[in-house]
Amino acid sequence: MIPRYSRKQMADVWSRERRFDIWREIEILAVEAWVKLGRISKKSAEVIRKKAGFSLERIDQLEEITNHEVVAFVQCLAESVGEDGRYIHLGLTSSDIMDTATSVQLVASADILLSGVERVQELLAELALRYKRTPTVGRTHGIHAEPTTLGLVFANFWAEMGRNHKRMADAREMVAVGKLSGAVGTYSNLEPDLERMVCEGLGLAPALISSQILSRDRHAHFLTACAITATTLDRLAVEIRHRQRTEVGELYEPFGKGQKGSSAMPHKRNPIICERISGLARVVRAQALVGLENMVLWHERDISHSSAERVALPDSVIALDYILDKAVWVLSGLEVDEERMEANLMMTGGLLFSSRVLTALIDGGMERERAYEIVQGAAKRIWKEGGDLKELLLKDAAVGEVLEEKVLSECFDLSYNLRYVDEIFERLGL
Repeated sequence: MIPRYSRKQMADVWSRERRFDIWREIEILAVEAWVKLGRISKKSAEVIRKKAGFSLERIDQLEEITNHEVVAFVQCLAESVGEDGRYIHLGLTSSDIMDTATSVQLVASADILLSGVERVQELLAELALRYKRTPTVGRTHGIHAEPTTLGLVFANFWAEMGRNHKRMADAREMVAVGKLSGAVGTYSNLEPDLERMVCEGLGLAPALISSQILSRDRHAHFLTACAITATTLDRLAVEIRHRQRTEVGELYEPFGKGQKGSSAMPHKRNPIICERISGLARVVRAQALVGLENMVLWHERDISHSSAERVALPDSVIALDYILDKAVWVLSGLEVDEERMEANLMMTGGLLFSSRVLTALIDGGMERERAYEIVQGAAKRIWKEGGDLKELLLKDAAVGEVLEEKVLSECFDLSYNLRYVDEIFERLGL
């Protein structure tokens, strides 16, 4: 991911230096495990632990010759140690190092992402409770439907982010495994106990079974969890973007002092951060497909997944970390225009209550099709000419035959539509 959309903590997890640091630790842990298994002397292991080091420049030089990154790294490490360097990478294959290191990086990434998800959840909970009973227009197909509350809108997002937290925690567990099982997963030049000891030293569990690599369903699961989380943020951003439209004017992302909305139009206040969230969410979603494609490899492994993962894994977690942070910024300074929401709620002259009027007419004894025809006809007049639904229906003789004025007026009581708000919040535990 380009620096513009990278936060340091997450970017550092995926830096070349960090990757080689993890490789180095795996190699040293393997040597120390061989000591416990009686194959290498403790003194040699101590020398390796003390001296083993690398430089990016030397690795690059060696890779120019070997055309193999792990071989270049191992050679570089051995050079730094001297005679005992011959014990580095003993019995291992490249993927033992690469896959296990990737798991360490993914676990670290998941922890950062989980923290970001939790912060977004906290802010959504605050907004849900603050606007729990603040009426707003519910929209379906982008058209006014029935009243809801802004608190319920945020509560819905809060619940969805909770599911994302669970998905990410599950994905973390799925990738928190390592493998040091050799060329085809049979431990031909290794021992299962060595794998167990190295994985324990890294905070991972040993895979129950592997080929030369860890099966890529784990990584696909992780990338899919990232994609779904990013898409929730996209949906949240689209909600705010719609409500910031000039014609709507209900919600506004923060607009800093000195900020400019347009190079040509000084009046512009554009939802650029929400748009950025939406844009980067597309990148994260696209990488989920890469994860699925990488599951299909030849036999015990080929290398077609490797190049794709070098892009897909870091780009996904760095982009998601970035848009989680931006979502926190937006929600922390979100501006709510309650007066505009109230005006929008009433702008259609009571059409939001048409379904309750329909139900009341049916309860009063009118056939459903006839009741629907009357209410829809009145609604069409209001869409075209303006007016008030209740006033129009009060003049309709057919309505008067089945509904008293008091009963009809009760159909336009906003509190009726919102009578279960408290129960919904209680069900959510908010």
